[in-house]
Amino acid sequence: IIRDCAYCPELVRVSPGTFKMGSKLPRQKPRHTVSISRPYAIGRFEVTFDEWDACVEQKGCDQNPSDLDWGRGRNPVMNVSWLDAQQYVKWLSEETGQSYRLPSEAEWEYAARAGSRAAFFWGNNVGINNANCRGCEPDPFSRTRPVGSYSANRFGLFDTSGNIAEWVEDCWNDSYRGAPKDGSAWREGDCRRRVLRGGSFDSTAVQVQTSWRFRYDADVPYYSNGFRVVRELK
Repeated sequence: IIRDCAYCPELVRVSPGTFKMGSKLPRQKPRHTVSISRPYAIGRFEVTFDEWDACVEQKGCDQNPSDLDWGRGRNPVMNVSWLDAQQYVKWLSEETGQSYRLPSEAEWEYAARAGSRAAFFWGNNVGINNANCRGCEPDPFSRTRPVGSYSANRFGLFDTSGNIAEWVEDCWNDSYRGAPKDGSAWREGDCRRRVLRGGSFDSTAVQVQTSWRFRYDADVPYYSNGFRVVRELK
């Protein structure tokens, strides 16, 4: 586990590798091979309100987003835009002297899959009590839960399916035709909208599959959108 300061996110190291990205579903085609040549560290959890509030207190983040009275603390920060997330990683980089950023879409999916080729990292069926989403539990829980409330994947990441949808670096494109194959962020396309991965507490089981992707306006916060961070390794 890597942690650069008391209020910094916990990170896990991800080794280089090659994987098949995408699926046969619309907006997830064509399925293509991506090779990630360098290791990186990625958040074990989605960024929490505790971590975000430290940025606000130290004047690194402008926005003080609402938690809708669901609680702050270890709940994932929500109601943040892609631009807000950029403020956070810039502040974290300045605080620690390390290079923090949002993950690329490919880095996110590689880490979320953790070697699995199935629809979810635990298998092809959503099952019960594996994630926080609509249809994932016997009794719907239509709000966020504290990060780490469910089992981690093989790489040690929690909540890659459901809980809060996660901003990544990439501009939006309707398909993967022409997408980078080296794990880097796709910086062409509709850059006024950015990609979200993993789905949220308000998503259906299909929408929390590892390959699922969506988009939203980069400058608009939304109650089911948050993020996790990447730190480059030297």
